[in-house]
Amino acid sequence: MTVTDAKQPGVDHRKGPRRRGDALHAAIYEATLAELDDVGYAELSMKSVAHRARASTASLYRRWSGRAELVVDALRSRASVVLEAPDTGSVRGDVLGFMRRVAEALNGPAGEAVRGLMIEAMGDPELRAVIRARFVEPATGCMLEAFRRGVVRGEVRPAALTPVVAGTAIAVLREQFLLGDRSLQDAFLVEVVDTVVVPLTSP
Repeated sequence: MTVTDAKQPGVDHRKGPRRRGDALHAAIYEATLAELDDVGYAELSMKSVAHRARASTASLYRRWSGRAELVVDALRSRASVVLEAPDTGSVRGDVLGFMRRVAEALNGPAGEAVRGLMIEAMGDPELRAVIRARFVEPATGCMLEAFRRGVVRGEVRPAALTPVVAGTAIAVLREQFLLGDRSLQDAFLVEVVDTVVVPLTSP
């Protein structure tokens, strides 16, 4: 892990002007990601983030119930994933477009942090619940919305409108991201859509 000035003696991150509103949120997210890089999720605390962000611990707890929510939101701010399936006129285009957005974020600067957090979540029920609520359920909802449009167009059978079917492509993407030996290449995304999603949903 990178050792930053948070570990150097004599550095007081509380010095300087206090931030408010969007500026405070940005400072807190930046501090959270820096702490995550320095010490990892297991050692990260609300107090250390507040210190680095020149904010009070109380101000963090007014916005987040705990470090799990804070870290996930900070990662989402870096990844900038729009959790909305584009309306391309076909279910194949909608799903592929959404998966490309997710892959772009996971292949970017936030990817390694997200991977580490997901591994940490295996042994942390609270973190796992937050990831499910902030990422997995919204992503599944995007897939379901794409499928609903497909039903109207006659591309998708109504029986495919279930969280299990909608979550299948997300699960394959997650498995490749965590355990695969390559980044989320476009050819892989196309293969998932054409060999998994389309056959599962077609009338």
